[in-house]
Amino acid sequence: MASGLPILIVEDDAALREAVCDTLELAGQVVVSAAGGEEALEILAKRAVSLVVSDVRMLPIDGITLLKEIRHRFPHLPVVLMTAFADVDRAVEAMRAGACDFLLKPFEPKALLDHVKRYRLPETQDDDRIVAIDPVSINLFALARRVAQSDSTVLLTGESGVGKEVVARFIHQYSTRRKGPFVAINCAAIPDNLLEATLFGHEKGAFSGAHQAQAGKFEQAQNGTLLLDEITELPLGLQAKLLRVLQEREVERVGGKKPVLLDIRIIATSNRDMADAVTKGLFREDLFYRLNVFPLLIPALRQRGEDIAPLARHFLAEHGGRAGRPGLRLSAAAEAVLRQHGWPGNVREMENVMQRAVILASGDVVEAEALHLAATGPVYPAAGPRPEIPLPETSAAAPPPASRKVDKMREVEREHILETLASAGGSRTLAGQRLGMSERTLRHKLRQYRLEGFLKG
Repeated sequence: MASGLPILIVEDDAALREAVCDTLELAGQVVVSAAGGEEALEILAKRAVSLVVSDVRMLPIDGITLLKEIRHRFPHLPVVLMTAFADVDRAVEAMRAGACDFLLKPFEPKALLDHVKRYRLPETQDDDRIVAIDPVSINLFALARRVAQSDSTVLLTGESGVGKEVVARFIHQYSTRRKGPFVAINCAAIPDNLLEATLFGHEKGAFSGAHQAQAGKFEQAQNGTLLLDEITELPLGLQAKLLRVLQEREVERVGGKKPVLLDIRIIATSNRDMADAVTKGLFREDLFYRLNVFPLLIPALRQRGEDIAPLARHFLAEHGGRAGRPGLRLSAAAEAVLRQHGWPGNVREMENVMQRAVILASGDVVEAEALHLAATGPVYPAAGPRPEIPLPETSAAAPPPASRKVDKMREVEREHILETLASAGGSRTLAGQRLGMSERTLRHKLRQYRLEGFLKG
């Protein structure tokens, strides 16, 4: 039997729509249907689905237009298009816009079921430590579970407190390395003079105080996963050594002479715009591209509003249980206040608020007053994009960079951005996620490329 996430069928021909739905339901799939593109978008705004199967020839919104809108709003959601016309140009346009595949009418039930099996998002809600109710979160964890099946290096970006380590542990849990160790190191929390030995290990007598040999984090993660948290805080000198380890898949301890072969999966995180850090010379571009194999941008809590109340209940139950108060629950007014809050500290702030509520609640019902949200400092708007520092406007007449090295870095970055944008079918949202940068930053760079003549339109 299939999982609970439904498949959305979009077809304006009622008889065919019913036939496709019947075929899927007889195969044990959960199905919802729409008679057109507008109804489909309304459904997607209200609930998560695992796959969209849509006709191409529809009015007033055809399948290609619907596909492009889905790619913009839900970049990870797979879409399969159905058409009765063997139109090569339309097929090429659809594939460039991000369609997974085509079903050419008339098609056999087996062909439909094969496409569903191949492309639908996997189920993610079998882990009670993961709270993913909002469609954005469900799509994120579905994509994380998919990349977990490979050994690709993953780069997780997002604001502080969004849960990057939670996603990293999720990827490890669903990988073939789950029986191996999960080792995490926060690159910003260890003094620079200790970081090299902590990462790579050291031999006895390698430096003052090294009374015995010690394996580093790389060796400790052997046959498992190594999380390099806040990778942009790594000093430039160590970035070069890290790049060599990633390239050669071997590590040499400080003071050692014999390299140790590595069999590990690397996940890195950052709360900064890494492409911007590269441009400013704070992070090596070659290391950035080595890490940016599979980028995942984790949205802020305010951008996945349907997760707010369930997360609050989760943390209330967790901390209430630890404090010997397992019966605590939120009042309707308290939940309303939580939904209106902007959550500048994201999930980390949410957990702190609920831990405080456990202490302050006078009875079994947690009222809004016990949340003390006014004490959490300035808030962002409850809806809308994450706040960003406006980037300075530039022009084609701006003076050239002082060094050829910076010029080369910008050239490589420009080529990579434009190639990624093309592979994303022109979707800035999808390209930004693959690049690990915000859509606003990407817009700024594309505007600059147009001014410099590298991009038309």
